[in-house]
Amino acid sequence: MHRLAKTPVAMREPADVPVGSITALLADLVRIPSRGGIDPHEPVADHMARWLTAAGLPHQVLRDGAGRPMALYAEIGPADARPWWVLDATLDTAGFGDAAAWTDAPTSGVMRDGWLYGRGSSDSKAAAALFAHLMAALAPQAAGWQGRLGLLLDLDEHSGGFGGARAFFDGAQGARPDGVMIGYPGMDSVVLGGRGFLRARIALDGRAAHSGGIGERGINAAQRAAALAVRLAAAVLPVDAARQQDFPHQPQLTVTALQAGSAGQFSVVPDAARLELDIRLTPGFDAADARAWLAALLAADDTAWPQAAPAVCDWIDGWPAYRVPQGHPMVQALQQAAAVEGLALPTEVAGPSNIGNYLAGLGMPALCGFGVRYRGLHATDECIELASVAPVYRVWWRAVQQLVA
Repeated sequence: MHRLAKTPVAMREPADVPVGSITALLADLVRIPSRGGIDPHEPVADHMARWLTAAGLPHQVLRDGAGRPMALYAEIGPADARPWWVLDATLDTAGFGDAAAWTDAPTSGVMRDGWLYGRGSSDSKAAAALFAHLMAALAPQAAGWQGRLGLLLDLDEHSGGFGGARAFFDGAQGARPDGVMIGYPGMDSVVLGGRGFLRARIALDGRAAHSGGIGERGINAAQRAAALAVRLAAAVLPVDAARQQDFPHQPQLTVTALQAGSAGQFSVVPDAARLELDIRLTPGFDAADARAWLAALLAADDTAWPQAAPAVCDWIDGWPAYRVPQGHPMVQALQQAAAVEGLALPTEVAGPSNIGNYLAGLGMPALCGFGVRYRGLHATDECIELASVAPVYRVWWRAVQQLVA
């Protein structure tokens, strides 16, 4: 394990933070629509590749089997040196939602009253612009480092496919850095973990009949599904306290869909229904626990419908919960660097899952957040505070040097 000295390594402070250049690149990136699963990858990838080339940062483009760009990767420092740290940000974004509800167009990149607006400004094009400038500024001194630093810019995160990360970490490179630091926004904490997730589809049978029938009433699959949904929503998930330890969040189950019958078929008792479940996992209630618990609950529920076929559960694999140790070098480096800036950075474990869960499943520690101050992430009028760019840049400048020294 790589450890930090008790006192930070002496290092040069940045002579000047290129706020104007960072915000100009950010505005350019925001003006290129790159919604995950909707817009083509090439426009935003090409713009970022041109910037990296002009900045003197050699990079590679990772592509899928169809030749579509999935990620950009650049690296500074001695080849194959350890420790090896990777900065990560996504260049694709969430959808616009109701574009008419925005004060300015979602791709305006407008700067007003100290804020820069547009979809993806906070998640995570600000981090992409900031990290790219950081790499360019540190490159001249990187040859003297003991370690090396990479920059991975994912083009396929918000689609849910994580194609860029998978191309890098699961691809031919077999890349396994010592840690990954993801530039999700937020200046108030270091996010070092998150709950995991598992999903399920439950198929429920009934028996069709005429809804006006007197003698034969069938078996109403919609009522069966509704009763099961109520039972699931009220259930208390069992947690193994020994494994849970100090993990701050409890597991959680949400019924996310209930489908039964056909629209307009008022005279038919529905003979099939489906429930969809999202289960949030913790160390004390993991995927194995969730599968066993739900199997037992469904078996008990089947007894209430003895003339119907048993429920059938189709599992959709997710990711485990994770938590990077408080004493990990990445956490220490960010907290020490922030202290110089006058910022106290407590640690936090997120309720939602994120790409850090995927990386943890591959055995790589990941931090999923320290970045610019923001408003409206994934919502109308998403924006970042321009005054937060400089202090965030300086914190990353110090933290990176602490890690590679």
